[in-house]
Amino acid sequence: MSDTVAGALRLAQPRGRWVLLTAVLGSGMAMLDSTVVNVALPRIGEDLDADLAALQWTVNAYMLTLAGLILLGGALGDRFGRRRIFVVGVVWFALASLLCGLAPSAGVLIAARALQGIGGALLTPGSLALIQASFHPDQRARAVGAWSGLGGVAAAVGPFLGGWLVDGPGWRWVFFLNVPLAAVCVPVALRHVPESRDPDAGGRFDVAGAVLGALALGAVTYALIAAPEQGPSPAVIASGVGGLLLGAAFVVLERRLPAPMLPPRIFRSRQFTAVNTVTLCVYAAFSGFFFLSVLQLQVVLDYSALAAGTALLPTTLLMLLLSARSGELGQRIGPRIPLTVGPLLCAVGILLMTRAGPGASYWTVILPALLVLGAGMVLLVAPLTATVLASVEVARAGLASGVNNAVARAAGLMAVAALPLLAGMGPEAYREADAFDAAFVRAMLICAGLLVLGALIAWCTVRDDVLEEKPAPAPAPAPGEAVPASEGRPAAGTPEAGECEEHCHLECTYHCGVVSPPLDPGERPRPGRAREP
Repeated sequence: MSDTVAGALRLAQPRGRWVLLTAVLGSGMAMLDSTVVNVALPRIGEDLDADLAALQWTVNAYMLTLAGLILLGGALGDRFGRRRIFVVGVVWFALASLLCGLAPSAGVLIAARALQGIGGALLTPGSLALIQASFHPDQRARAVGAWSGLGGVAAAVGPFLGGWLVDGPGWRWVFFLNVPLAAVCVPVALRHVPESRDPDAGGRFDVAGAVLGALALGAVTYALIAAPEQGPSPAVIASGVGGLLLGAAFVVLERRLPAPMLPPRIFRSRQFTAVNTVTLCVYAAFSGFFFLSVLQLQVVLDYSALAAGTALLPTTLLMLLLSARSGELGQRIGPRIPLTVGPLLCAVGILLMTRAGPGASYWTVILPALLVLGAGMVLLVAPLTATVLASVEVARAGLASGVNNAVARAAGLMAVAALPLLAGMGPEAYREADAFDAAFVRAMLICAGLLVLGALIAWCTVRDDVLEEKPAPAPAPAPGEAVPASEGRPAAGTPEAGECEEHCHLECTYHCGVVSPPLDPGERPRPGRAREP
């Protein structure tokens, strides 16, 4: 398709609906995978004779490469073509999924999951980028809303579908499912989606920064996961210390590069730094909760995979139905109260979940806990993302959203690695109901503590007027310092979102997954162009 139709499509046109279908299929693949794999973990462990550490790596190998490369994936799309990189990501993701499904051992599965994360880093930012680049400015909000709502449906269906597959044809079909989705998505994208690029994208890619960041996260993750079995062994100590040193090297590198993947000066905004600290706390708690709760339901309460996946649906359904109103509430009363009360409600829900021991009733114990947790997440997620966007100047909104998403995924990575260690779970804990139940309670107390900490940080640092004021201009670069190409455009792969008024606003009010905040491009003015009607 010719590039000339980019930015001119409408939802009423057949091509517009094809573009929407492509974006939904792409993001749906990644979202389904992030929600269904947890449900399959006990069966994976049983079939591959894997210990708890291998199950942790099954989750974390994917999150590691995704969190480390998602900013770079967006920049690649801007430079080489958003459709091209999206299609490469879909094909990569599908091939890695096929390898996951065929894995003969836990080691092969973990390696394939890491490859999946690379594909996810290419296609996840690209799915929204396709919509933003293809649709006419007066149609983008509607198109993003439709994409968001359908993405929320995928998140809601994921645990149910995953449980049905695990109990039916087997856990391998959780991964095989991505292959036919990709087989539909790729031809549709190549035939109907216009190509688009950022004409201002230039300079070198910060590959060294992406590699250093991923290695730092990987080394620390290894130390945390290996510690329960190996103790303070030389390998564990060396890995932990090495990870910290690599993290320090990453910070130094990003400060010195003229066009870094993660420009340090974006953190000069105290509000942006504070909100990302809140994100770190709450998404660490969420990731730890959902990772361990699915195991608790199957190991301790003897739920089937289908029952366990279905049991957790209330939180996702609440977010799907009420996130838009929560975003409006944050705009009306300011984000400080939602970002304080939301985590506290979530903490109460998680504490209620500690009663979900042997013989606990779903209707009187588990469901009330999930409803309280879901209410807190509804109150929290949309205002949090809106506050992130409003904490920086308009030109950096996409970068801010990408950083916030990566922070949340890194928090989840660390939580899944550290919680079993902190809660005293041994390598075989998930095979022993009594031992796992006791450790689960300790882990939930830690998650609740993280949420309370996030609420305190929000109360002390978040301004109520942040969604009303135009952020102060970013500090001017030092003499001779180049402005990174990634700044002034969405670093997470989203293109310019057309003209905006004084402020950024949150369009993705429905697309609020439980593992990370929604990616949102924000908006920025386009110099030299009149405002479109």
